[in-house]
Formats: sequence, C-alpha cells, structure tokens
Amino acid sequence: MTASARLEWGTTYQVTVLELGLACCGVEVMAALDRLPDLGVTPVDGAGEAHVLVVSGTVTDVMLPAVIRSYEAMPEPRYVISVGACSNTGGPYWDSYSVTKGIDQALPVHVAVPGCPPRPEALLEGLKALHRLVNA
Repeated sequence: MTASARLEWGTTYQVTVLELGLACCGVEVMAALDRLPDLGVTPVDGAGEAHVLVVSGTVTDVMLPAVIRSYEAMPEPRYVISVGACSNTGGPYWDSYSVTKGIDQALPVHVAVPGCPPRPEALLEGLKALHRLVNA
C-alpha cells in the first residue's frame, strides 16, 4: 500500500481498533490487521484505548454482555464496524435460540461489512467507509 492510500482521519488522536473475533470471520479480520497501520489505524488490546470496535463472527446471547461492556469502556468518539453475516444478522445461525440476530440490536453499528466470511480487503473497505462517514 502506498503512502498516498493513508487515510487522514482529521483528528489529533490516533485511530485505534479493538477487534472482537468471535468466530470464523475473526480469522479474516486478523489477516487484515497487518495492513491497518498503513491506513493510519492501530490495533490495540484494550477497550480503554480503542475508538473503533470491530465485531466479527457469531455473537451469542451469552457473549453479548461482554461485547456491550467492551463498547461502553471505549472513549468517545467511538464507532462500531460489524464484520460478516453472523455479526450483521445472525448468519446461518439466525434461527438459533442462543444467537443475537445482529449486533445492531444492541450497539450502534456505523459500518456493516457483508460476507461469509468477508475477505480481508472487505474490512479495509469498511474502514474506508467509516473514514468517509467521520469526515463527512
């Protein structure tokens, strides 16, 4: 990726990403993490230092409170990217009694990345979409 592809977020803070890989899509998101610094985005390990929460994979009703706590621990401004069919809608497990039917039922989702699983480039496109939203 060239330096001209770097996203200018228009902020004085560093854009940081916390990735909650809950299932298969988490593997694709991890594959994309290597390229994030080229876009002006840094992966972090804790919610207290993240501005972007990436939720990927199946969100179960049991796991949902932990996802919400992670979001609530993030500093403002905070954004959510939902990655993959399971995180977006429950995916092939939508009719299971234990699966949340989309993380947007519990958190404000700013960008939804489709796919089952989406390719790493799709997450990068999702970050570019968030960039356009933030700088609109």
